[in-house]
Amino acid sequence: MKTTLLLRDIYFEAFRELGNFVVRNYFKAFAWFSFAMFATVVYAFVFRIATGFAFV
Repeated sequence: MKTTLLLRDIYFEAFRELGNFVVRNYFKAFAWFSFAMFATVVYAFVFRIATGFAFV
């Protein structure tokens, strides 16, 4: 029984740390992706203004 409890504690500890690692890196990747998409939109808008695109 003690071995089972020890394995359970090791399992929970390992996946608790893994979960934080995955979530932290997911949000970091999502932030960079969002920044890249926003930069693309700003570039396209400035390009349209610079080339005289009629928005109406």
